[in-house]
Amino acid sequence: MLILALDTSSAPGSLALLRDTTILTQRVSSSKEPYSVGLLRDTKQLLDDARISLEEIDLFAVDAGPGSFTGLRVGLTTVKAWAEVWRRPIAPVSGLEAMAAQVLRSAAPGSVVASAMDARRGQMFGAVFRRRGDDPGVLDRVGEEILATADEFLQSLRSRFGDGCGLGIACISPEVIQPALERHGLGCCRVEVVSSVLAPLIGELGYAKALRGEVVDALRLDANYIRRPDAEMNWKGG
Repeated sequence: MLILALDTSSAPGSLALLRDTTILTQRVSSSKEPYSVGLLRDTKQLLDDARISLEEIDLFAVDAGPGSFTGLRVGLTTVKAWAEVWRRPIAPVSGLEAMAAQVLRSAAPGSVVASAMDARRGQMFGAVFRRRGDDPGVLDRVGEEILATADEFLQSLRSRFGDGCGLGIACISPEVIQPALERHGLGCCRVEVVSSVLAPLIGELGYAKALRGEVVDALRLDANYIRRPDAEMNWKGG
């Protein structure tokens, strides 16, 4: 199965082309230009390098959030168009899950890791995932993905896991969570710094979802923003 995977949840984002779980090629987007300018060009370059056409893609896997409202909207709209034109399925994947997968794919079955992603404005996106059985491509989310301050997120982890010893926290930027860990006496938690290049993981997780039939069409693809966009919040407040 040929999979084209996209992550436009933050800057920089990434693209990856996979055959099943084998990464054929990948590309990191430039953080100096908006996705609306560079995404199609970068995709063409990625496919040209692999000598594969867009119509040969069997599955589109995309980061459906949480993350930047504008970035996610560009990525999801692009994938919707491709899926509609070529009549291909889409596997929506959480960026938080892709972060957790980098830790859990080499962990023992049943292992648990929390993901913490910078949401700016003094907040973070967070979630907890558990590796299911012997398949590193299957993660179960424990609870909901949330938007909270680092202190609020750690309070929820403490209520669930006690002192957190042995619990891993996957993050791209340790400064998002490290000061709060020290404030809450959770220094025994393992801070696992993971790659910001999420597209290859989005592709692997998307492939696993496709094998389980957890795909959608262009009409049913939706974003998981968690935080409402600024325009909506300003309108509500106005």
